[in-house]
Amino acid sequence: MGFNDVGKWHAGRWMVLLSCTVVSTAFAEDEKHFSAVIERAQELAEAPYQAPEESLPHALREISYDTYRQIRFNPEHAYWQEESPFSLQLFHSGFIFQTPVVLHVIENDTVNPLPYSADDYSYDGDAQALKEQDLTGSDHAGFRLHYPLNNNDYNDEFAVFLGASYFRIVGRDQAYGLSTRGLAIDTGSAEGEEFPSFREFWLYKPSSDAEQFELLALMDSPSLSGAYRFVIKPGEDTQVEVEAELFARDDVAKLGVAPLTSMFTYGDTSRERPDDFRPQVHDSDGLLIHTGSNEWIWRPLSNPENVHTSAFVDESPQGFGLMQRERDFTRYLDAEAHYHRRPSQWVVPIDEWGPGHVELVEIPTPDETHDNIVAYWVADDTLNAGESRRLHYLTHTLNAQPESHTLGRAIRTRHGSAAGPGQTDSAVGEQRQFIVDFQGGALEDLAADQPVELDISIQDGDVLLPQVTALPNNAWRASFRLPASDTPADVSLRLTLNGEPVSETWNYVWYPDD
Repeated sequence: MGFNDVGKWHAGRWMVLLSCTVVSTAFAEDEKHFSAVIERAQELAEAPYQAPEESLPHALREISYDTYRQIRFNPEHAYWQEESPFSLQLFHSGFIFQTPVVLHVIENDTVNPLPYSADDYSYDGDAQALKEQDLTGSDHAGFRLHYPLNNNDYNDEFAVFLGASYFRIVGRDQAYGLSTRGLAIDTGSAEGEEFPSFREFWLYKPSSDAEQFELLALMDSPSLSGAYRFVIKPGEDTQVEVEAELFARDDVAKLGVAPLTSMFTYGDTSRERPDDFRPQVHDSDGLLIHTGSNEWIWRPLSNPENVHTSAFVDESPQGFGLMQRERDFTRYLDAEAHYHRRPSQWVVPIDEWGPGHVELVEIPTPDETHDNIVAYWVADDTLNAGESRRLHYLTHTLNAQPESHTLGRAIRTRHGSAAGPGQTDSAVGEQRQFIVDFQGGALEDLAADQPVELDISIQDGDVLLPQVTALPNNAWRASFRLPASDTPADVSLRLTLNGEPVSETWNYVWYPDD
């Protein structure tokens, strides 16, 4: 996503592996600013919720997407670019970004406001008319951070905070894809989702030799308020250490921690696809979980006909993430969107999370302009009015898998009618044939004559003709059939050798009506 590519950013209305050096957990020595934000959040939660005042000028409230894209921050006005490897650029309010945020800069222990100035922006095309309007109260919609990520001659954008509690990060040679969120509340519920928003930010001015960037944020929503601290370290896999204190104003039915939001329109698992030259279109192709019991679980994503919610029960998980496992350009053929460069993102708890579940919500989407995948952690310990909760975790981008994942990985999931040539009218034609191909990790050096076995289970129903077959290039194929049925089938399988797993656990729910 470039500077003005806002088509998939969120205003609270659009739904949308630990393999590198961890950012130091030693935050800035001066704790008083974060403590002050914590106090603000607690005071907010102890009072009735008040929605932000509508300060946006009328001229900006109804501008189109195209007009908004014609408002551009002037890079020559970027903050700190002569004093630090980090620089700051701002987003203008308007279009779907109707609620400006308040920005401050912390320098030498002093807090100063970062005021809005129309002089920081160029207004081109239809946006030129806005220069004749009174834009008092516009303020900022958000901001983006730059750093010489790919080479020393250019400051690349590596992080952006824009819309509700959304933020995005990229590492070296990655292109914006999935989004991260500060918090998710009641996602996928019948009552509707609540979108907490970052209302105010405090940005620490970086030093001349800074290698990481620190900022604070104040969150508010009808159900809770929160104080956040982010320490962001750009690099091969850009990392963000997140620390938060939450204060509940009301009972929270479902609190989604470390949520990741992505897009899956179609891919290998899709039965129907649009009339499109591209073989696949998605920002992420699967959910990966590293459980507290050291099991690796892979769930391929889907674009369902109806909303599907899956829960992966666990205790003290070691990590989870939405992955873009397929990174070959030929699997997408999209020279503009660069789906092969979209990062995976991995979440690692720093404090133990205890019992709960990773929840995956898959939402129908007609095209790639809408995010339709959300994954997050939900603790069994609910958050009720008057209570508080501390969060501390790491989230980072990724090109490959976590280094600790040494098992064989599912590289392909396909399914279709079990009928062979001339069998379309037979009973076999009503069965569903699945193949799951594994490669890499512990499978890399296994000869084809090794006694690899298939460990497969289904929650309800039967699995037909399960078998495992050695493939070329040290790959192995698990295959099975499902009989005709009107009920969903939740299937899990893995490859074992001498009773020990040599692959991750593949899990998939087949919905016959989708």
